Amino acid sequence: MVYLRLYFTFFKIGLFTIGGGYAMIPLIQQELSANYMSMEEIIDIIAISGVTPGALSVNAATFTGMRLYSWPGAVVGILGVITPSLVITTLIALFFFGINQKPPVKAALYGIRPAVWALILTAAIKFAQSALLLPGGAFRPDYINIAVFAVVFICMVRFKKISPIVFILGAGAFGAVFLS
Repeated sequence: MVYLRLYFTFFKIGLFTIGGGYAMIPLIQQELSANYMSMEEIIDIIAISGVTPGALSVNAATFTGMRLYSWPGAVVGILGVITPSLVITTLIALFFFGINQKPPVKAALYGIRPAVWALILTAAIKFAQSALLLPGGAFRPDYINIAVFAVVFICMVRFKKISPIVFILGAGAFGAVFLS
């Protein structure tokens, strides 16, 4: 029964997310916090999912399933999150190229874009609150994390040819050396 519940949790995440991994972060946060784990655990899972190779949703399903129910949970989480994509992608591949230039379809796709950006921005704000403020609810800035954020952000904007992996590893090394 727990595996079926996990499957349908990630099935819902996979089914109702439009716009890719980062657009599904608010739904992942909502579903996992309501049913399985604390917000701090969810943020850790999403952070690890974002820096490991592969799709964020599949990684999040894998790490969540593994955390909750070991290997069987990881497999069930993966199957749950990819099933809707497999079905929908197959159907779209069969029919989309015949209808993608029709005005209602073009208008619907155009209308979806701002909603996806709103989802991404909402997730970014929640991450910023968690990463840049100290726990406790009140506005208490974590100045070290704010400084790391500012340095990485400025470097990423300034040095566009450097891989983001370098900045992620650098921030992780900084934390390991100076914050442990």
